[in-house]
This record gives sequence, C-alpha cells and structure tokens, in this order.
Amino acid sequence: MDHDLSKYNIRTDLALEAHEIATQEQQSEAIPGVWSENDTADGITISRMEIQTEQAAQQIGKMIGHYVTIDVPELRQGDTTLQDKVATSFAKEFEAFLTRIGITATSSVLIVGLGNMSVTPDALGPIVVDNIMVTRHFFELMPDQVNPGYRPVSAIAPGVLGTTGIESSDIVQGIVEKSKPDLIIAIDALAARSLERVNTTIQIADTGIHPGSGIGNKRKGLTKDILGVPCIGIGVPTVVYASTIVNNTMDLVFEHMKQHTSNTDPLFGVFGKMDETERLQLVKEVLNPLGHDLLVTPKEIDKFMEDIANVIASGLNAALHEAVNTDNVAAYTH
Repeated sequence: MDHDLSKYNIRTDLALEAHEIATQEQQSEAIPGVWSENDTADGITISRMEIQTEQAAQQIGKMIGHYVTIDVPELRQGDTTLQDKVATSFAKEFEAFLTRIGITATSSVLIVGLGNMSVTPDALGPIVVDNIMVTRHFFELMPDQVNPGYRPVSAIAPGVLGTTGIESSDIVQGIVEKSKPDLIIAIDALAARSLERVNTTIQIADTGIHPGSGIGNKRKGLTKDILGVPCIGIGVPTVVYASTIVNNTMDLVFEHMKQHTSNTDPLFGVFGKMDETERLQLVKEVLNPLGHDLLVTPKEIDKFMEDIANVIASGLNAALHEAVNTDNVAAYTH
C-alpha cells in the first residue's frame, strides 16, 4: 500500500524525516526499495540513504536518488573545533557525490545560493556564496597563472521571485546556457519537522532542490531535468511550523505525565489516544483559521546562520579544490 505524505499535510524538506514518517505509518523498520546506513563519531551522525524505486519514492514523498544527512545536535553551541570537524565530514561526503556522478577534478562548477539575504532564516544560500572560493574568472583571464589543484568555480545569488520577478530557476538556466558548467550546486534553507534539527542538520541530495517545497510552495526547481546539468542540492533546516512545535510539546507533556501515573485517560481522554499524525492534523485545523500556524525560527538565528554557512562554504572549498587541505578546512573560510 502506498502512503502519500501530502494527505497528512506533513511538511519537511528532509528525506530522513520523510523516511521516518513513512516507516511509522507502515509500522515497519524498512521500506522496500530504500537502502540506508548510519555512522556516528565525535558527536556527528551521518545518515546515508538511497531511494532506489519509484514505489519507494511515492511512499516517502521524495525523488529517486541519494541523500546524506549530517546531524550534529551540539552544532548550535558555537564550538569552532566541532564546526571544523563537521566541515571536514561534509567535504568527504560531498566528494563521494562528485565521484558518483562522474565529476572530475577539472570539471567546472556553478554554485547557486538560493534565498533572501534580507530575511535571516532564508539567507543561507547568499551567505555561503559570499564565502565561496570563486576561481572561474582566473581560468578565463589568466589560465596559465592558475596553480594546480584548483577548478573553475563560479557563484551566484539570484535573489527571490518576490524581489526579482523572475524564477530563480530561469535565472540559473540563462547562466547555464552562457557559462556551460559541468555541475550545479544549489544551496537553500529548508523546513524541518523537528525543532531539534534546526541549524544542526545538513542535507546533501543528488536530486537537486525545489525552492519553497518545505513550506508548501510549488515552485520550479533546480534539477538535471530542468537545467540539463547534474544538480546537487545542499540544505539546512532553519524553520519549523508552530503546529509542529505544539504537537511536539504535547508529546513531551504526555511522556512527563506517564512518569507519574499509569492511567492518563482521565487527563487526556481521546486526545491522548490519537496517533501523532491525527493529532498534528487536529492542531493544524485549530491554528490555520486563526493564522497562528507560523513559521518559527530560534532567536539566535543570526549567529547560527553565520556558523552553518561557514561550515558549508569551507567544506565546499575543500571538496572542490584539491589544493585546499580538508584537515585544515577552516583556514579557507573568510
């Protein structure tokens, strides 16, 4: 039986979360057509997943392809040593994507920073672009003076539809036709289902990226099918819905009360017997008409965004340029 997550109105850009939801709905530990593995070391959990069949893609609600999720619960603490380790782990995982899709050390790359620089939770892409080691102009203007170990890298922050009046995908398509990169890397802020994953999680996917999908917007994506060039999407969840926070808080209340009494029926009644999906839907039905199902982000988002953008930028610099040492990746962050 196929499970279409859209009917539950569960919005998440993270394939890991979508997979968790699908397995909960099926009450199964595994979904046929999905391969996955997890590694944990030094407070960093790396989850690798491949959606191999169309049926599995429909069940999870994500496209066929490879997904890597780097989850670091302590990343919000501002520990620079941990950030360096995360950047190094990110670089190694990203290099595996490059190898898988046949991108060589000399292939040209266009980095696209999606989002709105004026809206902090949506500014991830532009901030990363500001910290990328851009080299294409050297190859164009003085190729004989470029040292070994570098590749042509260009970068653009195309803005958002509301300020440019042009779809980001259309802007990128024009650049692709003119500059002819071998690979596009699209970076965007995402929406998560879990508050714990906000600014602690990085997702890499070879399926490209669909701006606004996690907040319910149907927008033209940056994918190989649309742009004609392989496209790797990188995203970090920066927002969650208020309804999700309310629902998660209810879970915490239920668990807390169960520690004090084995009979919670008098306290919660039918509400306590609902499964998570039913309860979330009810919360949405209450909040939506009031206009209270807001997108929520932590108050420290300014610092979080700078830190996570630097992690991604320095990791990309190391993965794209052999001359950059992944053991000292932070040295290449502006």
